[in-house]
Amino acid sequence: MLAWRRVFLWLAVFCLTPPASAQVENRLLVVAKQFDEPILTINSPGVGANKYGFEGGRVLKLDGTYHLFTSEMVGDPHWVNMQLAHWTSRDRLHWKRVSTLFESSGDFTGKDPRAALWSPMPIYDQTEGRWNLFYVAYQSAPDTSKEWLTNHEGRIWRAISKVKGPGGIDGPYEDVGIILQRGKDSDPWEGLQGTDSFFPYQVENKWYAFYGTGHTEKLPISLWQVGLAWATNLSGPWKRCTNLNPLNIEKVFIENPLVTRLTDGTYLAVYDNYVEHSVGYTFSADGINWTPGKALVVQKGNGIWASEVRTPLGLIAEGKDSFTLFYTANQDLLGAPPDANGIKMTPGAMGLVDVKLELAEAIAGGRK
Repeated sequence: MLAWRRVFLWLAVFCLTPPASAQVENRLLVVAKQFDEPILTINSPGVGANKYGFEGGRVLKLDGTYHLFTSEMVGDPHWVNMQLAHWTSRDRLHWKRVSTLFESSGDFTGKDPRAALWSPMPIYDQTEGRWNLFYVAYQSAPDTSKEWLTNHEGRIWRAISKVKGPGGIDGPYEDVGIILQRGKDSDPWEGLQGTDSFFPYQVENKWYAFYGTGHTEKLPISLWQVGLAWATNLSGPWKRCTNLNPLNIEKVFIENPLVTRLTDGTYLAVYDNYVEHSVGYTFSADGINWTPGKALVVQKGNGIWASEVRTPLGLIAEGKDSFTLFYTANQDLLGAPPDANGIKMTPGAMGLVDVKLELAEAIAGGRK
C-alpha cells in the first residue's frame, strides 16, 4: 500500500499541472525563407561511403559553429547498417564531417540489441559540466507478413563525453548504460518498436523527456505515439508520466519531438508528422501540457526536392523570434524502386528553412 502511495505522489508532483494557456495557443510558426535545394547529400564533399544518406538527429549552435549529430544509413540492410556521425559548419550551407561516434553491427538475425543505431541527441548537463549523448539501439530482422521487424525493441542508450566542458561536444563519447526501454515498467500503449526516440529538456529543477513508440506488431502499422518521462538528473532513473501518456498532440503519427525553450519561458517542440511537405509543431506553457499539433510546410513550389519530408533536427534561435530549422528528407529521384513496404530507397538529405514566430491574429490581419 505504501508503494502505491509513493507512486501516486510522484505522479501528482511531477506530472499533474494546469493545462496550457492561451499564451501559446495563438502562436504560429511561419517560413521566412525557403532554401530550394538540399544542403547535405550523399554527393557532398567528405561524405564517404554512405549509400542511403542521412536521417534524423539534432543540430545545435555553439560559439558560432553549427553541430550536426545524425544517423547515416551507410549500407545494407537498409535502415540497419548505420553510423552515428558528427558534422560541423560555420555558415549552415557547407559541412565538414568530424567523426563517427558509434557504428551499428548491422546484424539482421534479431539477436543483437545494437543491430541498428539511430537518433543521436546531444544534451549539455550544466550541473555535471559534460555532454550527454542519447540514442536508440534496435534489434533487427527481416519483416514477416504480420510484423515489421526491421527495427524493433528500441532501447535508449546514454553516453557521456570523456572531455568535460562545452568543448567536449566533439567527444569521444563513452556508453554508460540503457536509461529507457520497453519492459516491466512500460505502459500498455508502447508497441513492438520499443522506444524509438528520446529528447530530454529542463523544466525548472527537473528533467522531462519526450519518448516515442510505434505499433509495429501488426501490419499495416496503425499508430506512432509519444509520451513524457521525468527524472531529477539526466542520468536517471527515468519514470514515465503514465497518467498523461500517450500525449494527444497528433491522432495517428508523431515521431522524434525536439524541444526549444523560448525567451518568454514557454516551450516549442518540432516533430515528424504525417502531412505532405511538412513538419509538425506544438507549444506548451509549462513544458508538460502540449497544444494540438500544427503543420509547417517547409517545401512548396519550385522548392519541392523531396519525395518525403521526414524529421526536423530542432530549432536554433537566431534572434528576434527567428530560428533556423534543419530537417532530413528523402530526395525525389526518378526511377528509385520501393521496398516491400512501398518505401522508396531514395537517399536521405538535409534541408533548411528560416522560420519566425508570429501571432495568429497578426497573420490574419495581413501583417505577415
